[in-house]
Amino acid sequence: MTNAHDAGARPGRALLLLPVQAVLVAALGLLVTGPLAHHWPLSAEDDVNRALADGRAPSATSLTDWLSLVADTQTVIGLTLLCVLGLLLVPRAPRWWEAGFLAVSVAAQSAVFLLVTLVVNRDRPDVPHLDGAPPTSSFPSGHVGASAALYGGLAVLAARHLRGVWRNLVVGLLLLVPLAVAFSRLYRGMHHPSDVVVGLLNGACTLLVVGAALLPDARKGEAEPEPAAPGTRRAVVVRHPHACDDGTAARVRTVLRRHGYAEQRWTDTTPEDPSGGLAPHLTGADADPAGPAEPVGPAGPVEPVEPVDLVVACGGDGTVRACADLVAGTGIPLAIVPCGTGNLLARNLGLPVEPVAALREALSGRAVGLDVGRIRGDGLAPTRFAVMAGAGFDAAMVRDASPRLKERLGWAAYVLSAARHLRDPRMRLSIGLDGGAPLERRARMVVIGNVGSLQGGLPLLPEARPDSGRLEVVLLDPRGVTGWLAAAGYLASRAPGRSRASGTRERTAAHGALEYFGATRVDLRFARPQPRELDGDVLPAGTRLTAEVEPGALRVCLPAPTRIGAQGRTGGEVVEHGHRDARTAAR
Repeated sequence: MTNAHDAGARPGRALLLLPVQAVLVAALGLLVTGPLAHHWPLSAEDDVNRALADGRAPSATSLTDWLSLVADTQTVIGLTLLCVLGLLLVPRAPRWWEAGFLAVSVAAQSAVFLLVTLVVNRDRPDVPHLDGAPPTSSFPSGHVGASAALYGGLAVLAARHLRGVWRNLVVGLLLLVPLAVAFSRLYRGMHHPSDVVVGLLNGACTLLVVGAALLPDARKGEAEPEPAAPGTRRAVVVRHPHACDDGTAARVRTVLRRHGYAEQRWTDTTPEDPSGGLAPHLTGADADPAGPAEPVGPAGPVEPVEPVDLVVACGGDGTVRACADLVAGTGIPLAIVPCGTGNLLARNLGLPVEPVAALREALSGRAVGLDVGRIRGDGLAPTRFAVMAGAGFDAAMVRDASPRLKERLGWAAYVLSAARHLRDPRMRLSIGLDGGAPLERRARMVVIGNVGSLQGGLPLLPEARPDSGRLEVVLLDPRGVTGWLAAAGYLASRAPGRSRASGTRERTAAHGALEYFGATRVDLRFARPQPRELDGDVLPAGTRLTAEVEPGALRVCLPAPTRIGAQGRTGGEVVEHGHRDARTAAR
């Protein structure tokens, strides 16, 4: 199986697709100006241009004038040079491959555009033009293609480096620019609709080709540790067989060897045992010879006679939770290779989203003590969680998400499932905090969190920290459409780490749609059995949940403090901030 490193070793090969792209765009242009010109929808393009010209207004004209400037040749060249220089002058870490990706994308798009205009000759729309036009073909739109290459390229780079709400905001705004430029070129009478559509395709295809050629090498170019001398450190890797493919597994093996883990035992998870039979490897007991574990050492199969030095969880939050449940309290560090649908723990800890990069950076850092929650309830054996436990709306959403859609759409499948439960009835519950008198409430869902952010960085529990020595609780109880909008608006406006309640144990937000609590022990009682979930895994419905925090019980390998942050802070800052939180809560 070809992996990113293999692709990165041959950066020139993908660029050979650019001449093919130029030929295809030119052929499409000849069709548009020839046999297809009088067929719908091309036959209706003149009507679109006339309608836009007849509906021009001063405010829209001023806006499109600015958009034309944003995509002007001089502007695109100047911004590209500035961005390339910025990438090359980043202190301590010049991004050569990313600078090359941006520069080559803009230049290649322009080259394809110029070559096509030599073959295709299309007049501009027969309406008043608001911009001056060089004597080139109207097909395809050079302004639109250039903006797609530049601003789309910046969006790709932003998606690689930003996290949370800022990532979604910046990427979304950058991707809107080419679309806005496309509209402005139509409005100002400079292009036919098909010209701007093909301009967008030209820019997007260029990004795909150049990205495939150069960006994989950016990952390869990240410094990996030199091969370590043969060592005796032992690691057990718990692998979800569907989430972690063979190519990723091979790269994980290589990274572990380079960090001195010469003896590796690999074991696959099963629906019956999501920890993959991890327990014997932690105590040094003989593993079941009929089980899935395959010991691998420098001289062939070996039997584990001593406990391992590292546990690696290759999978989603369910796999990580099952491993953390057994590893917590043993002192053995856990390394996370995020291969699942949500990977909320990895995201909250600031680990890279690329699985092998996450392992490489974590092993280059240090093991940090983090909290876990211990939960029990009717029909549940006591177990631990590292992310969140919940009941009501969120548990029903997790329960009813289609496995097929999760495989195809990722976490977006949960959004579709959630839409089915927006009208579910509210539940009656009582909540007890640290042994205090129960509080009677009605809500649509309750979530107990060790960390706070959902996918996309949405801070469901803005004050949750995995090292605070306490758990955070949120009740969601929106009333009608306005309640849902108020709750969504409040959460979208929160940034992780931006505001804290300084030890406040109870507070409401979003006009009462959200209510927050903090405690070291949380007792929930429901009037009727409710669906329940634990780190994305469905639990049987029940009427009780009790969660207690185990401070610092789980040692997790995190990147070096100088390289990456968790919830906006470095690994070292997580620990120190957590100690301060614990002292504040104690007072």
